[in-house]
Order: sequence, then C-alpha cells, then structure tokens
Amino acid sequence: MPEHAAELATPSQEVGDFLRRRREQIAQRWADEPLFRTVFTVSRDEAVEAGKAIVDALAQVADAQQVEDPDAAGFSGVREQLARMGAARSRAGLSNTQVSSELAALRPPVENLLAADLDEVPAEHLRACATTLTVLMGTLRLVAMQTALSENQALIDRQRLQLMEVATPVIRLWDGIVAVPLIGTLDSARSQVVMETLLNAVVEQHARFAILDITGVPTVDSLVAQHLMKTVAAARLMGAECIVSGIRPAIAQTIVHLGLDLDVITRASLADALGYALHQLGADIVNATPGGAGQR
Repeated sequence: MPEHAAELATPSQEVGDFLRRRREQIAQRWADEPLFRTVFTVSRDEAVEAGKAIVDALAQVADAQQVEDPDAAGFSGVREQLARMGAARSRAGLSNTQVSSELAALRPPVENLLAADLDEVPAEHLRACATTLTVLMGTLRLVAMQTALSENQALIDRQRLQLMEVATPVIRLWDGIVAVPLIGTLDSARSQVVMETLLNAVVEQHARFAILDITGVPTVDSLVAQHLMKTVAAARLMGAECIVSGIRPAIAQTIVHLGLDLDVITRASLADALGYALHQLGADIVNATPGGAGQR
C-alpha cells in the first residue's frame, strides 16, 4: 500500500470534509434545481440558505459515520424543512414519485464537485468516497420521503377527525333537549367524538334529555351497543337522560338475537323520542286541524 494511502481519511470523513469545504457551491447549485427553485420563490438567497442547512446536516451525518442511518441525529435539524418542501411540491400537484425524482436530482451536482475536489487522490479512494456520498444522498432522499409520508398521514388523521366532527352534529331540538343523528358505522374513534360532542352540548345547552338517533346506522352489533352504552352512561353522569331512537325492525331483531341489554329508553323514531322528552318536561304537543287545535 502506498505511504500516502495510510494518511487518507476514511471515506465518510473525507465526504464530511468535502461537504464543509464546498458548502457554498453545493447550495448555489441546488438553488437552481427544480425542488429548491419552485419551493423558495421569494428569493434565491432563501433557497441557498436552505441548501446550506441541508449540507451541514449531511456533513454531520458523515462525521458520525452514519451515512446509511435515516434516524441519524444529524438529520433532526432539517426534517421540518424537508417536510415543508415535500408538502409544497405535493400541493403543487406532484406525486410522491415525482418528488422523489426531484430529490434524486440533487445528487449529480454534488458528485461532480466531489470528483473535481478529489481529483488528486488515488482512484480507489475516490470511488469509495463517491460510493459513500451516493449512499448518503440516498439516505437523505429516504429521510425526506419518510418525513413527507409522516406529515401526510398526520394531515389525513386531522382531516378524518374533522370529518367525524362535522358528521356528528348536535342539534338543539327544544329547551333542555338535544339530539345527535348518527349516520354510518360507529367505531371506537368516532364513538369518542360522539361522546365528547354530546357531553359538551349537554353542558352548553343545560340539556336534561339527549337523543341518540341511530336511523342512519346500518347495523348494531355488540361493539356498537357497547359504544352506545358508554355514551349513555357518560351523559347520565352529566345529569342528562339518554333516549336511543331509530330502532328499525331489523336492528331490534339483531339486538334480541345477540341477547343485548341496552338498559336505555328506546323509541322507534326521532319524533317519538322528542315527544317522550317533551312529555317528561311537562310540555303539551298539539295537532293543528282545520276545525281548530286539538291536544294529543
């Protein structure tokens, strides 16, 4: 082995030193790439500064000999920035594959600078450094995509919760009477939203009766019944009596077949449930007829 070969740094150290030396040039070249140019549209300087931050992160990861580790501490400082960049490109209509391609396009400019910067080192060492850089850039790409997917999932979860809240309105039917018309399947997450929404309405409206209308619930099994009973129990603790309405014949048969004891007041329709609640409050329901008003 030649004497100078023993003095060479490891490929990771060499790449880390190179990234620090060429930090400005790399950032300048990245600023002209589609990913940076289309995200940082206010000024080119903004794109350059963002590029420098990523180069610093790469150098830190290389120094730590963690070029293959997407969880390396060096990436922590740029994850949020990478997430914003990925989100911006997704909002522009690009697919994950297209965003990944734009990330891959950041590698050639750095590789070209590395080859020029280390043109005097032995060819074998240059190849090792180039391989290390390729792996490091691939890891950066993986980190960016993982972060983007995580952000997308968080957005989906927030939107799902918002949809559940919108799909679970609480209606004030009368003084002291609120109703929650349920439509669709009741799972654990949605049941929690139903419970929280209903309890908040009971407090805000000073409700004495809360009607859970399940006309729009396709099936009632033991799990759905359990969710309903938890909601009923919670409402009772808040001082409101619950009435379950919308018990269709098929659902009634299912409940009997399963041997479920709902232990709650039930009515066939929302109108029947409202009538019951009004009666309990001492209100009279009258039916207007052509000959005058008749009480019923």
